[in-house]
Amino acid sequence: MHKSMLRRLLAVDLSDELNPLLSEIQNAGWEVETCSLDEALARQADVGLIRLGPCLDTIGELLRRTPTQWIAALPPDTSLDGSLGLFVGEWCFDFHTLPFDRTRLLNSLGHALGMASLRRAEQVEGDDELLGSSLCMSELRKLLGKLGPTDSPVLIRGESGTGKELVAHALHRLSRRAEQAFVAINCGAIPEQLIQSELFGHEKGAFTGAHQRKIGRIESAHGGTLFLDEIGDLPLDLQANLLRFLQEAQIERVGSNQPVEVNVRVLAATHIDLEQAVERGRFREDLYYRLNVLQVHTSPLRERLEDVPELARYFARLYADEVARRPRSFSEEALRAMGEYAWPGNVRELANRVRRGLVLAEGRQIEAQDLGFHGVGVPTSPDYSLENYKMQAEKQALSDVLRQYSANLSRAARALGVSRPTFYRLLNKHGIR
Repeated sequence: MHKSMLRRLLAVDLSDELNPLLSEIQNAGWEVETCSLDEALARQADVGLIRLGPCLDTIGELLRRTPTQWIAALPPDTSLDGSLGLFVGEWCFDFHTLPFDRTRLLNSLGHALGMASLRRAEQVEGDDELLGSSLCMSELRKLLGKLGPTDSPVLIRGESGTGKELVAHALHRLSRRAEQAFVAINCGAIPEQLIQSELFGHEKGAFTGAHQRKIGRIESAHGGTLFLDEIGDLPLDLQANLLRFLQEAQIERVGSNQPVEVNVRVLAATHIDLEQAVERGRFREDLYYRLNVLQVHTSPLRERLEDVPELARYFARLYADEVARRPRSFSEEALRAMGEYAWPGNVRELANRVRRGLVLAEGRQIEAQDLGFHGVGVPTSPDYSLENYKMQAEKQALSDVLRQYSANLSRAARALGVSRPTFYRLLNKHGIR
């Protein structure tokens, strides 16, 4: 077999057990490397065989930090009840009881290799933040390729949660200013009494509490890109100051009459109808035309439902480390439910549902109910009761402590600050075995 087609297998603390089968495994196209647990993190392989012993904390750290598909080897007569079973189910593709059965081991290695290949393909697929193969996403990426190199202002429009800030970051990366600062300002999130100072900065002594000079956000973006998010929420008096800056490329810090030249490219985003805001006198018409030189529209997720599976897989990988769990795939029912839902919260809602699903999933796949769907495409009404939040917090705490101390339940109980009998009662209460 050609060298590039060899399959890489790493055997950790299993050289003696694997030696009798080594020639058959190699004849099946595997390149086999053996090492100790201490050396394993520095090795790379598609599939790994690892002996599970008493040091589950150390082994768990290895399995969390490598993309390898791991197969556990267990001593004879090992029981998978309790924490060991939870550990194997969470972190291992498969398990074998020693001594290895030749046929079953080769089949298991082949299946694990297939899963490793899928994971690699998904990783490549997720390299671009503006994910999606739908027509509207292809057209968006093409448009950004044209607008990115210019220095003209761009107005980014779209519903909340559709990725307007991602578009702004993409325009910055594609510009001649890519190596300079990208400064984002959420115009609706800064208190009105502070926004003048936040945008334009202030001099020492300009007002009570101004103990030293402060450089504002606009000035800190000099040479780079200034992103004004939710520009429609900017108060009218600040709109006049912003317009003056756009016209003159100068600012004055609060408490000073000395102009400061600032060279930035301005990107703005809004989810409201700015034309209607202009008609109602809530947004300056001259500022609108200054910002709306070029325009980008981000599509709601309901208009590109074919992108949902790809996005969901991306978020499952992204949040796996945050919740200290293996990335999970989605069941057919979960994919069908996501594909039939209207996503009023757009991509942001999808991200939050996947994060929830990773925490709640008990099997190898995320199910529709883990995502908050009851039946296909129908989300359950959120339970905002304090009791529900307490139950979810208890379950998450148990899962976290079991991952950390899976080999020592007494230490897990102590970490939670409860007795061992109480710890077992909580495990039973939440159906964790």
